[in-house]
Amino acid sequence: MTTHAAPASTTSHPHALDFARAWDYSPAPETAKITIAPRYGLFINGQFTNPPNTFETINPATEETLSEVSLASAKDVDRAVAAARAAFPKWAALPGVERAKYLFRIARRIQERSRELAILETMDGGKPIKESRDVDLPLVAQHFFYYAGWADKLRYAFPSSSFAPVGVCAQIIPWNFPLMMAAWKIAPALACGNTVILKPAETTPLTALRLAEIFQEIGLPPGVVNIVTGDGSTGAALANHKDIDKIAFTGSTDVGKRLAKVAAQRAIPITLELGGKSANIIFDDAPIDQAVEGIVSAIYFNQGHVCCAGSRLLVQEGVVDEVIAKLRIRLQSLRVGDPLDKNTDVGAINSKMQFDKINEYLKIGADEGATLEQPNACTLPKKGFFCRPTFFTGVQQSHRIAREEIFGPVLAVMTFRTPDEAISKGNNTPYGLSAGVWTSKGSKIFETAGKLKAGVVWCNTFNQFDASSPFGGYKESGFGREGGLHGLRPYVRL
Repeated sequence: MTTHAAPASTTSHPHALDFARAWDYSPAPETAKITIAPRYGLFINGQFTNPPNTFETINPATEETLSEVSLASAKDVDRAVAAARAAFPKWAALPGVERAKYLFRIARRIQERSRELAILETMDGGKPIKESRDVDLPLVAQHFFYYAGWADKLRYAFPSSSFAPVGVCAQIIPWNFPLMMAAWKIAPALACGNTVILKPAETTPLTALRLAEIFQEIGLPPGVVNIVTGDGSTGAALANHKDIDKIAFTGSTDVGKRLAKVAAQRAIPITLELGGKSANIIFDDAPIDQAVEGIVSAIYFNQGHVCCAGSRLLVQEGVVDEVIAKLRIRLQSLRVGDPLDKNTDVGAINSKMQFDKINEYLKIGADEGATLEQPNACTLPKKGFFCRPTFFTGVQQSHRIAREEIFGPVLAVMTFRTPDEAISKGNNTPYGLSAGVWTSKGSKIFETAGKLKAGVVWCNTFNQFDASSPFGGYKESGFGREGGLHGLRPYVRL
């Protein structure tokens, strides 16, 4: 590691603090080599098949093609659903202790291949390797372990009730946490005796297909899990299929509303985890340094690619100057660049489409009259989809950047005077996925958290997950819960 005198930092704020000296880390690229096949097929009935139509998946940090992936047609979806339907009776009849063995094997194999999976997740999705390695992969394995433990104990999860698996489950997942979203959905479904057709996001299909290899390695019976890759037409064919018994979806609110209509028309259950515009509330008695670090981890370390990211920062007026000053300094230290470099804090935006959307919102925010601040001293790579960590001050409740989900490393900072005003502003959104409260007073934590209309409220921390803890939203952030005992309920009929 080397040090040097850094140039004075620049932001759009006239009173920005200079960073007189900074650490500059020598590159620490991930050296493990993984094999990516030139083409990947669909995983149906325990085997990979290669239909004629394909699409490219790229590395957003380099804009280079990683592989060609099969584009599933309606006929391919038919075959996947038929395979899941054929496998369902035998899998559902299997004793819970036997299903648990398969889940334990999957979890152990994920641990054994975790480095490979983390690198692939970073290459396909753009997130920093330390996020994939230290956050995503441990949680993926944890979810399979956790639900393996429940597979033979369902009678304790649903006491005084008779229960049965739902049947064939269509599961559609997003691009921000590809492997973790797959684990969140597949593990409880299998534990309860269901079979699955998983449709990963078009831009991040590779780790789901690696997971299919693991299913083969551990001997999961054919048809229990099927994986079909493709675009929106593939997802629509799956969701509208007449022989599925349940839909589980994580993604945009607009698509979720359309899927809810499909499920309602067919009278089948649906679980939706949709968008968010989460409030992160800092009171004047909060531990400010800790809160600033929580802000950074909530919105910047993951490029803002988290539906529950605390993208609205509400700061009590008495400490707003201190919070902004420390946030400004902290952003100067963030390293933006190669996601495979272990020193990188902020990686690449997942796709060109999302990159353009974020830049559009940066212009919208400035046009609306908010003040944009970025650590302009940081140098962005010449190729790839990279965005400097950004925050806006002078934001009003009516501004689009305060109301609409941006899904990027962009923070809207607003102020409040009283706890009631903080709660009112925090709830002034059509979403209700998560929130954060920062204060040194326990009574204020419980008072505020109890009044926030959010599925998850973190106190003096943010974005902490555990397989035993349920996650989900209210209002336009969806309904149903994933994780914990609550995550079993959507996959049984009582």
